[in-house]
Amino acid sequence: MKTPRISASSYSNTAPLVWSFLYGANHGKVEIILDNAPARSSELLSQGRVDAALVPVIASQFIEGVKLIPNVCVGAKERVRSVCLVTRGAGLEDVRSVSLDTSSRTSVVLTKIIFREFLGFEPEWRDSAPDLDAMLAESDAALLIGDPALSVVEGGAGNTEFLVSSDPKDESQISNLRSEIRKFDLAELWKRYTGLGFVFAMWMTTRNRCDIDFVAAKDEGLAHIDQIVANYEPQLTLARDELRTYLTEYISFEPDESMRAGMELYLDLARRNGLTRGVPVSYLE
Repeated sequence: MKTPRISASSYSNTAPLVWSFLYGANHGKVEIILDNAPARSSELLSQGRVDAALVPVIASQFIEGVKLIPNVCVGAKERVRSVCLVTRGAGLEDVRSVSLDTSSRTSVVLTKIIFREFLGFEPEWRDSAPDLDAMLAESDAALLIGDPALSVVEGGAGNTEFLVSSDPKDESQISNLRSEIRKFDLAELWKRYTGLGFVFAMWMTTRNRCDIDFVAAKDEGLAHIDQIVANYEPQLTLARDELRTYLTEYISFEPDESMRAGMELYLDLARRNGLTRGVPVSYLE
């Protein structure tokens, strides 16, 4: 029997969903492909190169014959911390250009919906690699997702240094600009304007059946959260307790009613704004 292949991003917020396949009860039962960009998993799924993938929910609108696997997700009820817009102190109402990290199409579409539907205007969009200093050098705001976003804190820039002059030795200039950094949580903005939670990613398949128990894998991963935190702590600027809080209190790995309603509204607004084809969502039975 052929070993199933699955794909997911390697961000810390996916770790509880893939831990079982890497180290736990499902180790060796599947072949897992990890990549920094969620968009890469979408590509592998659309090409039929994997049996299932953890992909941005907007992929349900673009991959032929795709089915969502229920009851497991990467989402947020109130705030997410790791999907954000960052400015050099400006409010969003003053933003006229945005550099977009295109690693996740769901977050890009959400950003466009927030500006069009909730803020009432549309800035200039610029695709960009997730390099915060370069993004803010060319635009008023930057969309960051995943661990790069998690490392940015208001009033600072994590490990990234921002210069306001060409002289990298001008420490006072660096300090002043760091203090101006503002971070806008996209899940928090969505909650403010809709009253609903948000689903960023779900396992999906193009097969007619999938024998992998992703719910059990999720439960096993959450049972080993301390090991996951220890694995990721050296890679991030967060303290261990803060990273644990992020994974246990900010990220929701099972969609509740509010998050499901939020996903439905999000896909409907994406359709109404011409950002998708409006394909009906199909779930694997």
